[in-house]
Amino acid sequence: MKERLEALKVEALQELGGVQSQQELNELRIKYLGKKGPLTEILRGMGALSAEERPVIGQVANDVRAAIEEVIEAKQAAYQQQETENRLRAETIDVTLPGRPSPQGAVHAINKVVQQIEDIFLGMGFTIVEGPEVERDYYNFEALNLPKDHPARDMQDSFYITDEILMRTHTSPVQVRTMEASKGKAPIKILSPGKVYRRDDDDATHSHQFTQIEGLVIDRNIRMSDLKGTLLQFVRELYGPDAEIRLRPSFFPFTEPSAEVDVSCMMCGGNGCRTCKHTGWIEILGSGMVHPRVLEMSGYDPNEYSGFAFGMGPERIALIKYGIEDIRHFYTNDLRFLKQFLHV
Repeated sequence: MKERLEALKVEALQELGGVQSQQELNELRIKYLGKKGPLTEILRGMGALSAEERPVIGQVANDVRAAIEEVIEAKQAAYQQQETENRLRAETIDVTLPGRPSPQGAVHAINKVVQQIEDIFLGMGFTIVEGPEVERDYYNFEALNLPKDHPARDMQDSFYITDEILMRTHTSPVQVRTMEASKGKAPIKILSPGKVYRRDDDDATHSHQFTQIEGLVIDRNIRMSDLKGTLLQFVRELYGPDAEIRLRPSFFPFTEPSAEVDVSCMMCGGNGCRTCKHTGWIEILGSGMVHPRVLEMSGYDPNEYSGFAFGMGPERIALIKYGIEDIRHFYTNDLRFLKQFLHV
């Protein structure tokens, strides 16, 4: 048995000397030191030896195992060292190379316009107020002087979830909620931006989802002249000190009187061009004095308080401001389009 162990040692060391890979080394470890290997088989036969032979053969077997393990561990360490060196060589960083530029993001064009509008009105003492996009029919229509049988509801084809719940069609419900929360107290001076939803066919100038910003002022002795002065200040901050506005009579159920507001065309200075359809004016928002019925339904005495409201679409303002012809460009995530606003 001693001779078998010595022969096994010679054979194992010879094979280990010719190992060329980590896989071969693992295979030889299993072959010679595994549970089914020849060394284990020899040790299982030691029960047949005499009491005097067992310690001698046991010592020889341990020496053989130790010799094989020593070679395997040395080669294992060498392979690990080589692997580390190869990885370090592959991952070497040349600190003298120029850096790789990271893609630069930018605030979306619509958000830029919204932020600019908010800044202008914050400077005039307005407070930003937001509300839910999923709204009750009462706040979206009825409290704004639009009962269920009112024909003006057809102007805002809506996404209804139930008979009483819908996706808001404008941000005017925020005004109603603010007036209710104020419980008949004044002044109120708010701006309410947010997403709104209407069942519109998407085209160059319409979208089923868009942004709207509405303003509301409630106090004693608020007049139409206050509305005009506020909006004139706004457009001059937005488009420049030479901008002018004009108010044209219109109809909105929640304001009386109501007016569409046009701004002098910034492309031609009011002389007439393709942008303004040769009129010199571009419509940008709707406005009017808060209807007495709306004040009354929200807890205000229309004989004591009055107010004005206005609403605008930042997408339309952005189209005019940046000379863009198709509103869909804002929502298609085309990086070629969006990159134009990196430094605007």
